[in-house]
Amino acid sequence: MVGNLTDVTGIRVGHVSLPEAATGCTVILAPQGAVAAVEVRGGAPGTRETDALAPGNLVQSCHAVLLTGGSAFGLDAAAGVMRYLEERGAGFDVGVTRVPIVVAAVLFDLYIGDSRVRPGPDHGYQACLEARAGVLPEGSVGAGSGATVGKILGMAQAMKGGVGNFSAALPGGAVVAGLAVVNAFGDVRDPDTGELLAGARDPDVGALADTAELLRRGRAPVGPTWGASTTLAVVATDAPLSPDQARWLARAGHAGLARALSPAHTLYDGDTVFALSLGTDRGGRPADLLALGQLAADAVAQCIKRAVLAAEGRGGVPGRRDLWPVGGP
Repeated sequence: MVGNLTDVTGIRVGHVSLPEAATGCTVILAPQGAVAAVEVRGGAPGTRETDALAPGNLVQSCHAVLLTGGSAFGLDAAAGVMRYLEERGAGFDVGVTRVPIVVAAVLFDLYIGDSRVRPGPDHGYQACLEARAGVLPEGSVGAGSGATVGKILGMAQAMKGGVGNFSAALPGGAVVAGLAVVNAFGDVRDPDTGELLAGARDPDVGALADTAELLRRGRAPVGPTWGASTTLAVVATDAPLSPDQARWLARAGHAGLARALSPAHTLYDGDTVFALSLGTDRGGRPADLLALGQLAADAVAQCIKRAVLAAEGRGGVPGRRDLWPVGGP
C-alpha cells in the first residue's frame, strides 16, 4: 500500500513551509512516547539530543522528532516543539516537571531562497499545531521546502528534493511506515527500476548527468554547494521493539536510502535515520526483525522516490515535474 507515516497509530505529522525563503520544518509527534533510536551516516550531520538515544543511556524514548531546514540555525525550532509538548503534559517525568524529549536533525538549504530566514521556535510550535494523521502533503513542503538534489555541478544544475511518505504492512501483522526529506549531494534513482529520476543536469544537453559516473571519471564537485546536503528519514512501526531492535530498524532504513540515492552517505551528506516503535503487545509474539527491516528499507526508498516526483521548483531550482511534466528526460 502507499500510505503515510501516520499509518502507525499514535503518530501525527505537521509541516510549516516558508516558500518565499525556501525553508521550513516538519515535526513528527508521539506525545505518549515512543521507543526510539537513530543511525547517522555520512560526513556532515547536524543533530540535537541524538546522544540521548545512544545504547546504555537512561532515556531511550522520545516524544517528537524535528526535521528542519536552516542548517544548524534551524535547531532552534526544537524549543517550540518542547514548549508545545510541555503545555500538554507530555515528557519524561523528573518529579518537579515533565521534560519532553525532542530529537532533531537539520538539512542545509541556505543556498536558495533567503538564507537570513530560518525555522525558529515559533515555527516549531506552529508545526505541532498543524500536526495531524491521515493523508499528508508531499514534495516542496515543510523541511523539504528548500531541499535539493544533484549538486556535483553546482546549484545552477541541481534539482528540487522534498518530502515523501510511504507505508507497508506484514500480512496480518505490523505496519512499517516512513517519511523522508531528500536533500542529497547525489542523484535519486527509482528503487524499482534503477532509472535516474532527479539530480545533476548536464548543462549542454539538459539531461541528467549521472553523478556516480561523473565521480568515476574524476570530476571534481563545483563548490561550495557540494557541501549543502543531507537526507533525513523517520521509520516507525506499531511492532513492540526494544531500543536495540529499534536501532536495527534505523540501520535497515539506511539500506533503502542507499538504494534510492546515488551516491549515498557521502562526505558531504549527514544522512540520518530515526526509528520509532509505538508497539502494542501482539499476544507475546516477538517482533520479526528480518521482515520489519525489509519493510523499513523499502519504505525509505519509496519515500525518496515520491519526494522528488512531487517536488516543485523553489528559489530558481526546478523540480522534475517542472522540467518533464510527462515522462522523463
